[in-house]
Amino acid sequence: MTSYLSRADLSVAAPIVEFAEASLADSGRDATAFWAGVSEIVHDLVPRNAALLARRDELQQQIDEFHRRNPGQPDPAAYRAFLTEIGYLVPVPEQVTVTTENVDPEIATMAGPQLVVPLLNARFALNAANARWGSLYDALYGTDAIERTGDLAPGKKFNPARAAAVVSFGRELLDEIAPLAEGSHRDATGYRVDADGLVVSTASGDRRLADPARFVGFTGDAGSPATVLLVQNGLHAEILVDRTGAIGRTDAAGVQDIILESALTAILDLEDSVAAVDGDDKALGYRNWRGFMDGTLSESVTKGGKTFTRSLAADRVYRTADGGEVALPGRAVLFVRNVGHLMRTPAVLDRHGDEVFEGIL
Repeated sequence: MTSYLSRADLSVAAPIVEFAEASLADSGRDATAFWAGVSEIVHDLVPRNAALLARRDELQQQIDEFHRRNPGQPDPAAYRAFLTEIGYLVPVPEQVTVTTENVDPEIATMAGPQLVVPLLNARFALNAANARWGSLYDALYGTDAIERTGDLAPGKKFNPARAAAVVSFGRELLDEIAPLAEGSHRDATGYRVDADGLVVSTASGDRRLADPARFVGFTGDAGSPATVLLVQNGLHAEILVDRTGAIGRTDAAGVQDIILESALTAILDLEDSVAAVDGDDKALGYRNWRGFMDGTLSESVTKGGKTFTRSLAADRVYRTADGGEVALPGRAVLFVRNVGHLMRTPAVLDRHGDEVFEGIL
């Protein structure tokens, strides 16, 4: 049974009160004023929303009755006239022009995967937020993007032939993302940066990119960078160089991995992949969301017999060839998907003891 606490003229589930008032104290906000504002919103919008839903039911009943009176395919003109008469169809408004400002590029101009994860599971949610950047080599080796039969079968032990196929795929991708003016990334024996941009060393001599603008920046020493950042169509790829790594020490150019910018956005879900219904559920969801907003969310994870803390990835900072600096987001842009305005929740009751609508809460 839900335990309620009285706040303003609302009955609020105790876990929500605990979360809200702890957050208010941390931010220096007045709890009394907050709950008064919540009550004002609830008692203003809940009756209006209920009236809209009642009107929707009325329209649906009229439409159902029309179809009972007129079985089969209705006459289009008569049907339109009926829908207009009952107010289901309304006059087309005047044309308007809308300009939307301050839209994140991940929504407005970039194309990439979007993940959906339950917000109540901090580990899953953190994984999604951090999936902005991921290992191409891991993705290829562990999936059927590379043939999984014969000599290329993954097996229980490391398969060098499969690893070689992964590296070959990676070089092909680099040739698509940032082709050389002459030759191929397959021929690379090293990468370095000078004042004019990226230099790719090969057995036949130094090479430049066909489009120098595909090179963005690097980390580490310019003569022997730890990472090289490339871009195509607004999405980035990072060549990770480590000549001491398990893969890098066998690679002519020391390439340990290729890190791709991948999941640009993630939906943190409260109503589809998980059901956040009561005060306990919602307080957990709100608490995790706050952890995303202030960057403090973390989760202890045990994997392979080892325990570590998973937290939000930091932004990625690179140096440019001209001595400048460029920073890229380390995390996906996060959305929240909550239940709409049809369902009610027992997490908060209004002054009449009625549950409030999910969307309003």
